[in-house]
Amino acid sequence: MRVLFTLLCIVQMFVQNNFGQERNCGTMEVLDRQIKENPSMLKNMDEIERQVQEYIRKHPNGSGERTVITIPTVFHVVYRTATENISDAQVQSQIAVLNADFKALNSDIGLTPSIFQGVIGNVELEFCLATQTPSGNSTNGITRTSTTVSSWGTNDNVKRSTYGGVNPWNPSNYLNIWVCNIGGGVLGYAQFPGGPATTDGVVLDYRYTGTLGTATAPYHKGRTATHEVGHWLNLRHIWGDANCGSDLVSDTPVHNTANGGCPAYPHYSTCSGAPVEMTMNYMDYTYDACMYMFSQGQKTRMRAVLEGSGSRSGLQNSPGCMPVDPNQCNAPSGLSTTNITAATATSGWSAVANAINYTYEYKTNAATIWTAQDVSGTSVNLTGLTSSTAYNTRVKTNCSAGSSVYSATVNFTTTAPPPPCPDQYENNNTSNSAKTISIPSSGTASINAKIGTSADVDWFKFKNSNSKRNIRVNLTGLTQNYDVALFRKGDLNTPVGISQNSGTADEQIIFNNTLSGTDYYIKIYGVDGAFDNNICYNLSVTISSSSLRVDNHDEQILPLNELIIYPNPASDEITVVVPFGNQKEGILSILDITGKVVNTQKLTFDKSIKTINMDVSQFKSGMYVLNFRTLTDSYTRKLAITDK
Repeated sequence: MRVLFTLLCIVQMFVQNNFGQERNCGTMEVLDRQIKENPSMLKNMDEIERQVQEYIRKHPNGSGERTVITIPTVFHVVYRTATENISDAQVQSQIAVLNADFKALNSDIGLTPSIFQGVIGNVELEFCLATQTPSGNSTNGITRTSTTVSSWGTNDNVKRSTYGGVNPWNPSNYLNIWVCNIGGGVLGYAQFPGGPATTDGVVLDYRYTGTLGTATAPYHKGRTATHEVGHWLNLRHIWGDANCGSDLVSDTPVHNTANGGCPAYPHYSTCSGAPVEMTMNYMDYTYDACMYMFSQGQKTRMRAVLEGSGSRSGLQNSPGCMPVDPNQCNAPSGLSTTNITAATATSGWSAVANAINYTYEYKTNAATIWTAQDVSGTSVNLTGLTSSTAYNTRVKTNCSAGSSVYSATVNFTTTAPPPPCPDQYENNNTSNSAKTISIPSSGTASINAKIGTSADVDWFKFKNSNSKRNIRVNLTGLTQNYDVALFRKGDLNTPVGISQNSGTADEQIIFNNTLSGTDYYIKIYGVDGAFDNNICYNLSVTISSSSLRVDNHDEQILPLNELIIYPNPASDEITVVVPFGNQKEGILSILDITGKVVNTQKLTFDKSIKTINMDVSQFKSGMYVLNFRTLTDSYTRKLAITDK
């Protein structure tokens, strides 16, 4: 019999013993981190261990009636490259290995030495790929998530959608297995019972999952998952993570330390009694081809957390592998509220199979009556909310056979109202009343103002009085759909630049190669009368000697004083601002992506810049090139035509 170490001693021994060998399982390191972050986890694990020991006392030597327990399993494949996005077949090969290993049906079980054959443990577990999601929708038990993360490590970020990973499905009903690029030579890791529900499950490196595809020798037979699921079901490493340590199991021999490779049998321990080590046990560190058994004592520990009051006993009643009832009407899951402001918010939830629509309800925390609305999709935008107020939300599913119960109530609180925005520049509604912006020596001026009514227009002016001939105008901090236009003094009807973004996206105009000593005017206005009397926009103007480019754009941007198209994309009509310089004539052409000219016209003007309107409604949707040529110059811009 071995000495039974407390969990605290085991963790302390792990921290104090730093083995010189490469560690291919990160489970104990993860446990150490989790306990440092949350010391109360030790109390949870102690409570679980007391329950396990009581179960073992009642079931000596694995006695008692046993039935096969089915564990619904979901694989979350998180990939950055196509290689990391392992196939369904590779996932299914891993499920097959788990089912064989945990029922002692693996083809290599016969290699077990005679000394250990009497303690082979048939854990009587079956793993199935989930057939329904937590919301009751059909699934193949595999989720796939593209990410920009190249290597995840063992910090559990792969289990968090906020970091580019995937949140676990309810761990009371599913075994969550994440497949990703862990990196650092780690094959996999698991979370012991008693850890946080938000990170519960197993993580496998994509190179050591299943038996097909990317599975890489000598860890290519799916035993990394067998090892890690053993941890998930409360098994320790067979050497107890210490020299001659304890794994809390009575029928496994004491090991000196971890064994790697394929040790020759018999491999004797130098610990007390010099027993033959069970190097073929799944909880050692040997190659996949050289591990092929659990012991009966390990079986009892695993069954202890799955049966009765065990910490994972809820899996026995999970609907995860039940067929989806065509008449089932489940309550939505995943209700949350985002984009919360002083007066608005957006609530969303997961779709439910068989749903016709959903009834969404909300109220203030102090109210007793809910405000309800039927929603065909899975989100709703709330407006007219009261600032700094707590709200309750809930949602139910409406199906042809009836309605579900309401989801759990989810609360949110609106933000405080923003301070009123003073507008020191009014009245500047016309070009004649435009307010002057003084550009400092740094080259940039920034002001805050607002569009206070549906009829409000703001005009500003500035002078390019030095040799810095390039202008950038930025309009940011928008809560409404505003546009900005840039004009040269002398022609306030024809813009030399106009913003092209929609909604509340930042607006920008670049105007290169201007003439010094020239006055310019800026006009800011709300599209279709949009305004916000409370919140200011920010207008900044930069004058630079360097040629300017559009922010965060990788392509060369042609100076906007050469050729302007708006709107772009367009569906019916475009406005083109063409520069003639000293020329009187020019040719304006539109070419498709093959270079074929689909429209051309000759232009004659007596001004240096002129605006014309063009009908593009007859063109098919797609990318085009607009080219304007004079005797001395040629200008080109891309044009996108969208569906009508």
